[in-house]
Amino acid sequence: MSSSREYPRPYAHPTPGRPNRVAEVENRRSHAAIPVAVVVVALGLYLAQFTVLLPALFGFLLLWAGLSFLSTRLNPLSPHFYLTRKPSWSAVGVVFLGGFGLLYVAWWMWTHGVAPVLPHALAL
Repeated sequence: MSSSREYPRPYAHPTPGRPNRVAEVENRRSHAAIPVAVVVVALGLYLAQFTVLLPALFGFLLLWAGLSFLSTRLNPLSPHFYLTRKPSWSAVGVVFLGGFGLLYVAWWMWTHGVAPVLPHALAL
């Protein structure tokens, strides 16, 4: 007579556990764009005291980089560089947030006349 612990033949061997697919996907994504975006935003805010055009230019650069991160693995901030891992969604979000933030700062400074549109060295 068999014991109550024995299972019928199809269930004799338990199936192995399923791998955690969320952890695998997160390991394949990179957060490297976050510090680069923070440095570009800080640089844009610092250079905003000289001209309104630079934060707007850096803002458009970050928006372009975010769109590139969504569509391909090419890093627009470094020519001929192919990312081995896709950027994480949080990194793409920080890049877009930095771009929109710099564009807002440039617009606010232009409407309130805080900084010159052209640098003083280029003004005629």
